[in-house]
Amino acid sequence: MNRPSDIGLVGLAVMGQNLVLNMASRGFQVSVFNRTPEVTDAFVAAHPGQHLAGFHALDDFVRSLARPRKVMLMVKAGAAVDAVIGQLVPLLEAGDIVIDGGNSLYTDTERRDAQLAALGLRFVGAGVSGGEEGARKGPAIMPGGPDSTWDELRPIFEAIAARVDGAPCVRHIGPGGAGHYVKMIHNGIEYGDMQLICEAYSLLKAAGLSTDEMAAVFDRWNEGELQSYLIQITGRALAQKDPQTGLPVVDLILDKAGQKGTGQWTLVNAAEQAVVVSTINAAVEARVLSSQKALRVAASTQLQGPLPAIGGDRAALVAQVHDALYASKIVSYAQGLTLMRSMSDRQGWALDLGGIASIWRGGCIIRARFLNRITEACSADPGLQNLMLAPFFREVLNRSQASWRAVVALAVTQGVPVPAFSASLAYYDSLRTARLPANLLQAQRDFFGAHTYERIDRPAGEWFHTVWPEVI
Repeated sequence: MNRPSDIGLVGLAVMGQNLVLNMASRGFQVSVFNRTPEVTDAFVAAHPGQHLAGFHALDDFVRSLARPRKVMLMVKAGAAVDAVIGQLVPLLEAGDIVIDGGNSLYTDTERRDAQLAALGLRFVGAGVSGGEEGARKGPAIMPGGPDSTWDELRPIFEAIAARVDGAPCVRHIGPGGAGHYVKMIHNGIEYGDMQLICEAYSLLKAAGLSTDEMAAVFDRWNEGELQSYLIQITGRALAQKDPQTGLPVVDLILDKAGQKGTGQWTLVNAAEQAVVVSTINAAVEARVLSSQKALRVAASTQLQGPLPAIGGDRAALVAQVHDALYASKIVSYAQGLTLMRSMSDRQGWALDLGGIASIWRGGCIIRARFLNRITEACSADPGLQNLMLAPFFREVLNRSQASWRAVVALAVTQGVPVPAFSASLAYYDSLRTARLPANLLQAQRDFFGAHTYERIDRPAGEWFHTVWPEVI
């Protein structure tokens, strides 16, 4: 190695390897370490001539780094991160920077930030989105941590990040766990987006469209308002054939969805903040219910319902499903942004929601054309309380609602489960309803628990209790 490395990376699984290759391809010297030395050796040997240096001993790895040392961890979230930090701390010096690039829970990041700060070290929780391809070619990066770390990391992160309209898809998100928090919400929105697409697929399938026809529909949608990475890969996934059977691959995949926890973390945080994320909640619950395959198979022989057989004008249905998907997608983003705003206010993070939307335009899994519109909406009204009230999105929702309602009604009558479509529409209707039946709910609460209520004919803040009749 001719010079000290610009950065070191611990953890050479697929994401770690691709990030290293991305950094090296931009001219950065990178030191690498993996707990299994053979993995380190094989990786370095497979990429001769790159700006790479592999190490078997962690102390040699640390000594190879330029000061202030920058060590990025790409290891499994949880105990593994704490274990590596514990091994690194005795080897580091004041001012050195530890970066957790995995999907860690933001509260763990807050804890680690405080722990390392007390030792004179700097800790960064950096959300990285884009999967294997994004890590290699350019991800979206959401780093938190002390302001001072951004000056040190900016040249590297801006060089390796995806770019849209010449701008890198990375920015300093905020202090403490802000970076990992924003990545968590990104993943929550991703859950909602994916479930909505799956429900659109289910409806089109019930209407008799072949897999190839549905692939063509999604390809066409990707040329318009719905253009996004997830719509694009859906079209390609539907078109893929199994080489052994000649059948569509998606038809051979068992309908049991997996999850790694970030969607559930989003729900817990939303409950703590008293923020509604019903679309994301429906998506998480859909994955949970899908995993109960044996129960569903048994229930299918005992619980009655219609056998889906949607007839009529296919082209009209495709257009309606398009509108329902677009409107529901807006709701999913609106809920995620509202949750981020609430948490930002609570933590004092001063999150720039428009700026966050701008870095999601490239590299990340939820990249989509309409993210530009979110940035514009937040710039035009920094105090925007709900994305659905921004002029552009309000117009889309208003013109889409007839199709949206028709699709949800059709699904209900045909017995096609569309929990995320339904939850999105219910949220829309609840938000636009000036008087909800919560007046009755308050009467019930006062009846059984003397919780009191406010009145519409008295000033806000005055509370009343009724002596209700005794129930025998």
